[in-house]
Amino acid sequence: MFHNVHRYLLASTALILFPLGASAAEVSLSGQASVKYTPDSARLQFTARAEHKLPETATEEVNEQMEKWRESIEDFRDRLKSYSDASLNLYSRSIPSPERDEEPRRVAVASQTVSFTIDDLSLLNPILAQAQSLGMDYNVGPHQFFHSDEVGLRKQALAGAIADAKSRCEFVARELDKQCGEVMTINVDGGHQSPMPMMAEMRGASDAVSEVGSRELEARVSATFELE
Repeated sequence: MFHNVHRYLLASTALILFPLGASAAEVSLSGQASVKYTPDSARLQFTARAEHKLPETATEEVNEQMEKWRESIEDFRDRLKSYSDASLNLYSRSIPSPERDEEPRRVAVASQTVSFTIDDLSLLNPILAQAQSLGMDYNVGPHQFFHSDEVGLRKQALAGAIADAKSRCEFVARELDKQCGEVMTINVDGGHQSPMPMMAEMRGASDAVSEVGSRELEARVSATFELE
């Protein structure tokens, strides 16, 4: 459901052109509108990871962790969209020796990443709890939250900006005892997000998301109208 559109007049002064001939005058001005909304979806990613001197042992530990993960999410697996966990990554890394005269030792690192989206944020904390219990790596930040109909929200903000520009034109026309006529030119900024507040607040050691904040989409237009 869309929230109300909040319109703001730009501080810039409208530019009014009066030609020398019999042609109608023109007015150039701007319009702006914003739409506030709360994200209803999230993109999530979790990684199972293990290290061992033997590659096969590291791989086995990750496989076991992934089996436990799949079992733990079985009840809501069909509600996870675009689910993927098929790729296992295996590489080695050096660990510096505490003694100067000893060579660094190499260990095998196995990892497997799970990614998916959810369109029901009530699933978020139960999923995080399962990942925490299995020791999986993850991060929950503002960029991972989004609205399922951001395209529609952008259109709503743009419609509000166009309406704002037209309203300003009508005001200027009335002050000049004229009427706001056809649009001669228009430049459109289709909508952008204002700086995001911190979307996910964590509760201590439980690392649960306690709040998902609101966001704002803004759209601007610059238009030239004929004054009749």
